[in-house]
Amino acid sequence: MPTYLYETVPAAEGSTSERFEIKQRFDDPPLEVHPETGVPVRRVISGGMGLVAKSSGELPAPGCGPEACSCGRFS
Repeated sequence: MPTYLYETVPAAEGSTSERFEIKQRFDDPPLEVHPETGVPVRRVISGGMGLVAKSSGELPAPGCGPEACSCGRFS
């Protein structure tokens, strides 16, 4: 189950909000109120998904390419 970040909706301009995390299923609707206090909340969108690619683990030296290579990779 993913963990979602929520924050309370400030009651007045300039007031602070409280952030909290909660585990929910993907198909659960977003919370509208804090589960303990009943204060209105909104889901915070943060971060994002990354892409992980599988590679040989070997990176060429900076500036290394077919035109100019000292690493022997393109020989």
